[in-house]
Parts: sequence; structure tokens; C-alpha cells
Amino acid sequence: MSLYFVLALSIAAALWLGWRYFALRRDILALTHQIRSDEELVESSPDLGELASAVNARLSTFDVRFSTSEKERAKLSAILDQLTDAVLIADADGRVQFANPAAEKLFGSPLAGRSVVETVRHHQLADAWRRCRETGETQTESVEVPASRHFLQLIVVPDRDTRGGTLLLVQDLTRVRRLETVRRDFISNLSHELRTPLASLKALTETLQDGALTDPEAAPRFLNRIHTEVDALTQMAQELLDLSKIESEQVELVLREVNPLAVLQSAAERLRVQAERAGVSLTLEETAVPPNVRGDAARLEQALVNLIHNAVKFTPRGGSVTLSAKVEGESVVFAVRDTGIGIPSDDLPRIFERFYRVDKSRAGSGTGLGLSIARHIVEAHGGKIWAESREGEGSVFCFSIPRGR
Repeated sequence: MSLYFVLALSIAAALWLGWRYFALRRDILALTHQIRSDEELVESSPDLGELASAVNARLSTFDVRFSTSEKERAKLSAILDQLTDAVLIADADGRVQFANPAAEKLFGSPLAGRSVVETVRHHQLADAWRRCRETGETQTESVEVPASRHFLQLIVVPDRDTRGGTLLLVQDLTRVRRLETVRRDFISNLSHELRTPLASLKALTETLQDGALTDPEAAPRFLNRIHTEVDALTQMAQELLDLSKIESEQVELVLREVNPLAVLQSAAERLRVQAERAGVSLTLEETAVPPNVRGDAARLEQALVNLIHNAVKFTPRGGSVTLSAKVEGESVVFAVRDTGIGIPSDDLPRIFERFYRVDKSRAGSGTGLGLSIARHIVEAHGGKIWAESREGEGSVFCFSIPRGR
């Protein structure tokens, strides 16, 4: 953060020194020209001619030094233009004298000549700027702007060379705050998901220790339940590992020409028994044969299995799940359509987040990671994934994969 201050202050100082230099240079050149043009003055005092020559030589030296400084200032200016944080320089009257592109993008443009209060448009930020002018000390303020849903942090530094002047650095921390929220939700959801099977395992083992282990009828039943809970924990650990590898791009996709119908058929066969057990029909829609896509067959099948598993799980007995693939432009769109309970519109935008599950589905099994894994697999292929649903009317999950070449 101090680097930003140094850059901005250096540029401001360079601009000010440049102006002072050109003014001084203009006055000296005018004086030397006057001396040289006055022949009587030069003849009566030869030292003045030598002085004019010396001044011209010194000006040449200054020109070289200033040229070097100008190049450095240009570099600093280029860096400031590339900064993602907004930088404003205000004069003693509180008028913006300089604003980098990030500032104009955040607050609108043009900003030059506008007041600081008019520019920041938030009373807490304006108060921090006023406190800096009054106390001569650096001020920091963080605010959330409801209208734009931005989370901003303002740092105001007094200009030591200009009385009342200030440097304002505004950082847009919206993305950082959202990532912090995701991290906090992830920890909370993971704790919730682990608590249920661990509590169940603890209760089952305590029951066995209290005597159920010697009961020939109860012991196998409790051991089977322990086995089920351990399987759930194992599945969660594996899905977390898969998700971590995919998100960190540690999974290398083996791209080749893939037949969409073959991938759909393979994924359907893997879930056939589960669908039959749940009383849900699982069918592959007969359509025109779509062209091949370029992708990793195993990963695409994994994404489809997650979507089909989700559809079967939330479709009541007697319902149906239909799979299809069709060409749309330069992509092939895979679809998993069910006649299940549907998804409320408020929950629809978040269903691909890690551990996010609709409240109604809390009673269902699963880790809430399957849809997130599917999203990352599809995006790794350069495709898009989305869902359409109405509560009580079923859902359709779709993703597009670019066609093969």
C-alpha cells in the first residue's frame, strides 16, 4: 500500500517540479537573451557575456537532467495508469487535480475540477478526507455502498508540500469481501456436514459399547449403519479432494473427440440401479445424432453422473429423468430433465456453490458438492452450465461443450 503512496506522490512532485523548472528556465532565457542583445551592456561589462554563456551551458545541463526526470515520471505515470486502485490528488480547495483511469472507472469521468465530496459521494468517505485536512494525519475508512454493492476502503494522506492538499487512495475490496464470505460459508457448511455423520458414529459406537455388540440381532444392524456413515465421510473426502484438484487446475484434461450419446449412455448405466431402486424411470431421449465434442470423456461422464444423481435423488417415486444432447451453434448442449420437486427461484442462482443446498433438501443424502464439481468440470472444458426450474414442476440442468474440430 505504501508503494501506491510513493508512486502517486512522486508523480505529483514531478509534475510540480516540472512546472517550476519551465517557469525558471523561461525567466533565465529571457534574461540571457536581454544581456546578449544589449551590445553596449556587454561591451561595458564583458563578464556579463561570460555569465550569459555560463547560464546557457548550465541550462543545457539542466535540460539533460530534466529529460531523464521526465522519462522516470513517464514510467511512474504509466504504472499509476495500470493500478487497479483509484488514486486522486486534490488541491488546497478540495478540487481534484489528478485522477487515474481506475478512479474514473469507479467514480465516473471526468473528475478533474470536481470537489472531493462530489466525487466520492459518501458521507463517511468525505468525513475521512476532512479529518485528514484538519489533523494533517493519514486517515482510513471502510464503507459498503448499498447502491452499487461495492465495499470500498479509503486512505487519505496529506500532501506535505501543498498546505491543504491531499492524496486519496480508494481500494475496491468487493471481490476480497466476497471471497471472505465464501470462505466463511465453506467452513460453516463443512462443519455442518461433518457434524451429522460424526455424531451418528459416536452414538452407534456408544450403543455397541453399552452391550449391543453382544446382541446377535442389533449388532449387525448397528455395524451396517456405521458402514453407511463411513461411506458418506469417504465420499465427502473424495469429493473435496476432487474439487480442490479441479479448482487448482491440478487435474489435466485428456482432450479427444468424444461422442456425446456414448457419454450419456455410460453415465445413465452407472445410475440405472439407483434409479430403479428409487422408482424413477431413467431414459435417454432419441434425437438426431449430435456431432462429437472435444473433451475428457471420463470428466464429462463424472459431471453427468453428478447431475443425474441429483435429479434421481429429488424426484418422487413414479417420476422420470430424461437425458438428451443436441447441437446449438458451435456447442453441444447436454441436458438432464426431471419431474422432481423443483427449485425455488431465490435458491436457483446459488445451487452450483460448494455445499449449498436448498432448505427442503436438507433431509436428503449427499454432500452438496456434486453440482459444484460439475460446474468446474464444464468450465474447464470452456463450456457453461445452468439450470432452469420452477418449484413443484421439476428441473432441467444443462451444460454446453464446444464441438470438436
